[in-house]
Amino acid sequence: MPDPTTPTTGTGGPVGGTGTALLARRAPAPRPPARPGALAGTRGLLGGLVRTARPRQWVKNALVAAAPAAAGQLVSWPTAARLALVFALFTAAASAVYLVNDARDAGADRAHPVKRHRPVAAGLVPVPLAYTTGALLGLGAAVASALLCNAMTALLLTGYLAMQLAYCVRLKHVLVVDLAVVATGFLMRAMIGGIALGIPLSRWFLITTGFGALFMVAAKRYSEAVQMEDAQGATRALLTQYTTGYLRFVWQLAAGVAVLGYCLWALESGGAADGSLLPWRQLSVVAFILAVLRYAVFADRGTAGEPEDVVLRDRPLAVIGLVWAAMYGMAVVGL
Repeated sequence: MPDPTTPTTGTGGPVGGTGTALLARRAPAPRPPARPGALAGTRGLLGGLVRTARPRQWVKNALVAAAPAAAGQLVSWPTAARLALVFALFTAAASAVYLVNDARDAGADRAHPVKRHRPVAAGLVPVPLAYTTGALLGLGAAVASALLCNAMTALLLTGYLAMQLAYCVRLKHVLVVDLAVVATGFLMRAMIGGIALGIPLSRWFLITTGFGALFMVAAKRYSEAVQMEDAQGATRALLTQYTTGYLRFVWQLAAGVAVLGYCLWALESGGAADGSLLPWRQLSVVAFILAVLRYAVFADRGTAGEPEDVVLRDRPLAVIGLVWAAMYGMAVVGL
């Protein structure tokens, strides 16, 4: 006779026996543990793609606001929204070029003490994936510019993509042309904002921007040549055909022309007849020249290989840039 104090189930067995087995059968099966290796691999791949797109260099695309700022047309929300769109499109186009470039240069980058850590060269991002992502970004930027912007903006962005892809394939191996193509890429950035908003572009603006870009590009090549003299051009074959003396001549010449163009542009408007307290536009020449001289310090040392690092990390240069921006802004608003 069973103990009356022992609870039973419908089957006559104790709860700890058959009842527990039934509950166990009804309980959902535990989920298999996630594979941390696969998750980490996916995150690493996405992170590698983002790094290949060069987020630090997206600051260069802020040049799209140069022409509207020079014309004093940065005060309305529609203007800001249009510039934000152009910035995003140019960032996608530039990222597409970086992805294709790194895919093509993966072998050479592995011989570079710094570039060998790039995701494609290090094997973190497969070369076919870099090509595919670059193609999708470039095509998307071109199509979006045609649908959302005016025809000239779409034409300029498409021309930028074509020129930069030609550079990746062939033009980077042609003396002088390689410098001109990279500098023209900066000039296109500065032009596209004005074209998107229908702002006429001053000849002095184009000269100053174009030769200012050539100054920075030649200084970068000079720094690379100085740092890689013992590597015999393993990472950039064309460096063996340039001499450091020639590259120094190029960046010095370009700096001089940029300063001359800026001076002519600033003096063209006359004195303070526009109602300003001081001739801010003319006074900004001093800050502009000081900025060029400060950047030339790094160029002369051969440490201007990463222009964005020089611009963003050198405090004196940042202060000079802020002073220039303040003077320029006061000239635009007529204070």
